[in-house]
Amino acid sequence: MPISLSKTPEARINERIRVPQVRVIGDDGEQVGVLATREALALAQSKGLDLVEVSPTARPPVCRIMDYGKFKYEQNRRARKARKNQHVMHLKEVKMRPKIDDHDYGFKMQHARTFLAERDKVKFTVTFRGREMAHQEIGRELIQRIIAELADVATVEQSARSEGRTLTMVVMPKPQQQIQQAKPAAPRTDHPAAASGAES
Repeated sequence: MPISLSKTPEARINERIRVPQVRVIGDDGEQVGVLATREALALAQSKGLDLVEVSPTARPPVCRIMDYGKFKYEQNRRARKARKNQHVMHLKEVKMRPKIDDHDYGFKMQHARTFLAERDKVKFTVTFRGREMAHQEIGRELIQRIIAELADVATVEQSARSEGRTLTMVVMPKPQQQIQQAKPAAPRTDHPAAASGAES
């Protein structure tokens, strides 16, 4: 049987609050007390504000005097900011040859670390040409080297697999907490003077 998901209902405000009495919090955050709903609404209107039900399940329900339009605007602005700060993980690709030289290898690994620091996945593609196809173990050794060198910042999401003339592998960034825990502790430094004093 399918489950229907219902959206969180909007707060009841002003005349939509039908209970006979409510506990009121003023626009300054102070407790006003339990009032008849009509009296609470009149108090809110006298300030040019709204009576907003903030805790409908309480007995009596709790209402707050506030500018509801401003409240909704701030709520929506915070929600937009939260969505903007959410990172969408992309898949970046780093291409290598099985007999890549050290300089090129270091350059491409730096790119990979940059992608991982930006919280993106990285696909490594090793391409074989001609006679290199007969020595795919070189490519697999390269993949293992990459895994070892990125162990502090990445985990393997997709193990190495052959696709025609290519060998591919995908790594993903480790959670930030694990990266922090993996950082080596600062080396202990003893003052030479203290050490020599202890010897004498």
